[in-house]
Amino acid sequence: MATNNNSGSNNIVVPEAKQALNQMKTEIANELGLTNYEQVDKGNLTARQNGYVGGYMTKRLVEMAQRQMSGSSGMGSSGMQTK
Repeated sequence: MATNNNSGSNNIVVPEAKQALNQMKTEIANELGLTNYEQVDKGNLTARQNGYVGGYMTKRLVEMAQRQMSGSSGMGSSGMQTK
């Protein structure tokens, strides 16, 4: 059985994806009305605001993985794959 030696849960498993994940985070923050998100001190945001960004990122990533696993292709306007 594989073990996870990472003590933190926020480690990027595929370092090549870091830029795309940061771009997705910024796009989602903008969609939620959090402008200039890259420069904002995240400690000054509420837990709810930070949670929304992370939650929507997770939702979008899961949807993208499900579409990829189902064999769907194509990209929608939100950057998510569509049928």
